[in-house]
Amino acid sequence: MFPWNKIDTVLLDMDGTLLDLHFDNHFWLSLVPEELSRQKGLTSHAAQQLVESAYQKVFGTLEWYCLDYWQKELQIEILELHRTLVDRIQLRQDSMPFLTALGEQGKSRILVTNAHPHSLSLKLEHTELERGLDMMLSSHDTGYPKEHPEFWRYLFQHFSLEPSRCLFVDDSEAILKAAREAGVGYQLGITNPDSQKPDKVFSDFPAISDYHLLLDDLLAD
Repeated sequence: MFPWNKIDTVLLDMDGTLLDLHFDNHFWLSLVPEELSRQKGLTSHAAQQLVESAYQKVFGTLEWYCLDYWQKELQIEILELHRTLVDRIQLRQDSMPFLTALGEQGKSRILVTNAHPHSLSLKLEHTELERGLDMMLSSHDTGYPKEHPEFWRYLFQHFSLEPSRCLFVDDSEAILKAAREAGVGYQLGITNPDSQKPDKVFSDFPAISDYHLLLDDLLAD
């Protein structure tokens, strides 16, 4: 699928790409409305409408991914609520074999995530993900989400990367497009970010549901 001899660095999203997105979907779409309903005496439907409206207002911006923003906006203890659900933070079963193989082939493995630093820290604490990575960058450290061209400029400069020799893996087609427009040489989509939901269909990018499909070619490089 990829000319591995032309790829030095693999840039990897976290939620839905290396970790099962079920944790985040359950947290933001179920637990947060439930907590709002409980604290503010709202019906389940009213709480659901409130959060959906709030989410839509900042979708695709850095605020969308910011725990501090949501704590202030919704007036609930977002990080503490995260900690009630840590048993659902799970690595994808195929992530570590892929990361290990990349390391064995001398590829640099950089986590590039829109996750807030507090969320990133919590997920690293409850998985073995960190041992499969060489470096990481949260978009909150750049001031721009991955959807924005400035994120990519910062990334390339910060790690002294040659964009054309990078592969970027993400479960969002919009973010894959942003990476391509920024000059990243290769993109790969993940069709099954949430283990509890049907697979997604990608129209403009190659996409897989299991990293094991890449291992033969990668290890033959």
